[in-house]
Amino acid sequence: MPDDVDPRYSLANERTFLAWVRTALGLLAAAAAIVAIDLPWPDPAVRVIAGLLALTGGGAAILAWARWRRVEDAIAAGAPVPQPRSHLLVALAVAAVAGAVVVLILVA
Repeated sequence: MPDDVDPRYSLANERTFLAWVRTALGLLAAAAAIVAIDLPWPDPAVRVIAGLLALTGGGAAILAWARWRRVEDAIAAGAPVPQPRSHLLVALAVAAVAGAVVVLILVA
């Protein structure tokens, strides 16, 4: 990193990365909890929801690292920070899980 770059930008980028990792861990914990708790829902539905949560959590962790790397490279080069692309994917996956849970709650 060049000497004239304010280190606060890199530290802010790291905090954002860590927030995404916490989100990923929360999604993984939710997936494990859904499988561990005896819910009055069909077992295949529980497994699909847990799988979706786990995939979203794993994907969020990978996307977090990729975003962190792109932003670090931009900071080091003095270039504009690239626009985020992964927010929508994670939001849509969580919304899909929320929709499935609402349906299961109403049906069960």
